[in-house]
Amino acid sequence: MTRPILYHCPDARSLRCLWAVEEAEIDVDLRLLKFPPRAFEPDYRAVNPLMTVPGWIEDGRLMTESAAICERIAEGTPLEVRRSEADYWDYRNWLHRSDATLTFPLAIMIRYTRVEPEERRLVQAVEDYRAFFGGRAKSIEAALADGREWLVAGRFTIADIVIGYAAFLATTLGADDVLGEVTKAWLGRCMAREGFQRARTRQKAAA
Repeated sequence: MTRPILYHCPDARSLRCLWAVEEAEIDVDLRLLKFPPRAFEPDYRAVNPLMTVPGWIEDGRLMTESAAICERIAEGTPLEVRRSEADYWDYRNWLHRSDATLTFPLAIMIRYTRVEPEERRLVQAVEDYRAFFGGRAKSIEAALADGREWLVAGRFTIADIVIGYAAFLATTLGADDVLGEVTKAWLGRCMAREGFQRARTRQKAAA
């Protein structure tokens, strides 16, 4: 069996996948790219025509959606919430919320603070989408308000990884002040995990 290949940019949303890999202790071939790949990695188009990360190659199949790749990684491990478990649909909802609702406004912030040239940066757009993220992030605070340690199923799962990444990304953009106190405590637990620490160390070692 050949190892899956993970194409990754440091701290990009592909960090979800690398974090899940470390938690599940799956052996992968990590390929590090410069961000954004569309600007710096022309050869990557032959791998992933979208020119986005993550790119996951396994058995000749390309996957490009970070939450879906995390589902693949989690399958058959405690990181997965199975259909027979009471929190299954809450778990699936968090997986979809991670990008569609939470990471999207942060991606707009990244575009207009880091990617676009200085003359095209839009301060108002950054502030608007920062507030947009803050409103949506209240859903994390509400879910954790009952004192639970992790989002679903009474254990750490990829729901914590995919949502935790969005909260972590907010901290790198100076938007962590829009997170609630309970959310910040939960994020601290996520970031203290050995899997998260190993993922961030590994992405630096591969650079």
